[in-house]
Amino acid sequence: MGVRSQKKFQSGLRLVFFLCLFLDLSNDFEAEDEEEDAAARDPGGAGRVPRVTAVGRRAGAGSCGVVRREAASPGVPERTHGGALPVQAGALLDPTLREKEKLHRREKARIAEAAVKLVEEGQSVLLDSGTTTTAIARALKDMSQLTVITNAINIAAELAGTHIEVILTGGMLRKNSFSLVGPLAEQTLRQLSADILFLGVDGFDTRAGLFTPNLLEAQVNRAMVEIARRTVAVCDSSKFGRRSLCSIMPVTTVQEVVTDRLIPKSDLRALKEAGVKVTVV
Repeated sequence: MGVRSQKKFQSGLRLVFFLCLFLDLSNDFEAEDEEEDAAARDPGGAGRVPRVTAVGRRAGAGSCGVVRREAASPGVPERTHGGALPVQAGALLDPTLREKEKLHRREKARIAEAAVKLVEEGQSVLLDSGTTTTAIARALKDMSQLTVITNAINIAAELAGTHIEVILTGGMLRKNSFSLVGPLAEQTLRQLSADILFLGVDGFDTRAGLFTPNLLEAQVNRAMVEIARRTVAVCDSSKFGRRSLCSIMPVTTVQEVVTDRLIPKSDLRALKEAGVKVTVV
């Protein structure tokens, strides 16, 4: 690819990324207006799932990203980030990339710093979509003899101006995560091979496995595990003890986990007993 063609490709990639971001913002504003109208008509809010912005303003919480709501059992609040949810809706929770970027930033930066130390020049690195893997992509920018395979258009845009070779899978765009999923993404991945996979998750149950809220995302993640020589799960400690809608794989499929020091002791012990190496930062 010539220099002019490469610049056109990079410009087009950035355009797609910012277009998706614009559409995501527009939908958030529309959803917030609809929820506030519904709240005015139905102050009790039976059966609704309120957003943190609307609830926070009515409760005087300002821009706080955490709202507590009483669960079905009196006196047992459920704490969620980016929204207030009934207990039974937890498995379906699928926050946007922008919402997740606001959470646990310091932990994700430390996880990314530790993850990069596992990468060597000349390797092919597979990055799943997500905020922790995006932090890893940023930390990889100083490396030159590297190929990064990803299904995340924001990660491809992040690395477009570097010396790193980027392979972006095709597929159907998931606007929530800026990821490409579906048969085309899976087919592309199965034609490639990676030295190491950094896999982000929405839930990590040491008995049941790793989870994501989207079925198509789970299928792409499994294809990633198949082509990687080494799988490293990267997630902050808030993901432990949680499940989401779709199971990706059992814990024994993972060779290593990089997380922060607030990981529950019981989960840390369970991982070590399962033969999984754990790096705590």
